[in-house]
Amino acid sequence: MAGSVFSVTHEPPVYWLCVLLAVPAFIGWILPYFVYRRLVDAKTRKVQPLIEAKQDEIYEVCEKGHALL
Repeated sequence: MAGSVFSVTHEPPVYWLCVLLAVPAFIGWILPYFVYRRLVDAKTRKVQPLIEAKQDEIYEVCEKGHALL
């Protein structure tokens, strides 16, 4: 991104270089969001069954404790 700014502020401005350098910069800003969302979704699908198993275990322990009272 910095290269595209420097190329457009150069005297005379080099617009083709500005566009050439700006396109990958914008892709570099946008692409990480989608990669992050995909990684979060994959991790959530992996961990969710473990969380549900622990919640079921806690529920059973609480039922046993309630039966003792």
